[in-house]
Amino acid sequence: MVAESALAIVVVNYGSSKLLERNLVPVSDALPGAAVYVVDNRSSESEAVRVSSLAARHGWTALLQQGNTGFGIGVNIGVEAARAAGRTRFLLINPDATIDAGSAQRLLAAVEGDAPVVAAPVIEDGAGRTWSAGHVLDLRDGSTHGRAWARRNPHAPVRRWLTGAVLMINEAAWNAVGGFDDDYFLYWEDVDFSLRVEDAGGALVLAEDARAVHDEGGTQGIGDPDVHAKSPVYYYYNVRNRMLLAQKLLGPETARRWDASSVSAAREVLLRGGRRQLLRPWRPLRAVWRGWRDGRRIARRSSGA
Repeated sequence: MVAESALAIVVVNYGSSKLLERNLVPVSDALPGAAVYVVDNRSSESEAVRVSSLAARHGWTALLQQGNTGFGIGVNIGVEAARAAGRTRFLLINPDATIDAGSAQRLLAAVEGDAPVVAAPVIEDGAGRTWSAGHVLDLRDGSTHGRAWARRNPHAPVRRWLTGAVLMINEAAWNAVGGFDDDYFLYWEDVDFSLRVEDAGGALVLAEDARAVHDEGGTQGIGDPDVHAKSPVYYYYNVRNRMLLAQKLLGPETARRWDASSVSAAREVLLRGGRRQLLRPWRPLRAVWRGWRDGRRIARRSSGA
């Protein structure tokens, strides 16, 4: 059994100190042997002060950035700080997620040994519904789906991936791929990471006996109670990064195929924020259009056009 003293908890924060206080404090209290690293992607001076104060009170390490580096770079900063301190197991967890000690120990057991392994729990939302039990990427069109869809479509050409919302990584897996890809900024970097771990001979494990809770969107709403859209950042990078992954990992033929369905894919991302947002459409529509435009540029670059 991997000792808790090998564990580092890495959280990338952006303007979410209240969520850290609500969610990360009980996680760190439940795992007293773990080291906690909070990478604060600066949203404001006052937020940096709050993160520093939380870290001082609870014995965390606050890694204060001068700007917003994005999720992947933030993870890399936190994990490398943990590695420098001798930690060899890394639990990534979002500010809006929690996990109990027993489930964290089951994830640790899942990544035991010298082989590269990445493990995730079954993740529920605040109402107890399954939010994530592993995912698949449909290679035909770049759409992503959950386990239920995969069971209904057993012959579809897919690749498995695990969400970065709650993810346990051992040092062998980290070394095998060199961490997260900096180019994504936000979204799809966990899909990219999962595919590269498998391509490097590593294993992706869904620990069905481990549970976590994720209040999805706690850090990406637009702050208007009457319009339940995601933020423009959410729309832009979800649309753009689909094509970035195709270009980086899957080749020009796949990029061309995904580009052909890019309009319907962008529409699907937009509708994740609900239809009421379309009463005030310009912010979400502009972000989706920019993501679609830049994704098409990536597709043309991939095909040499």
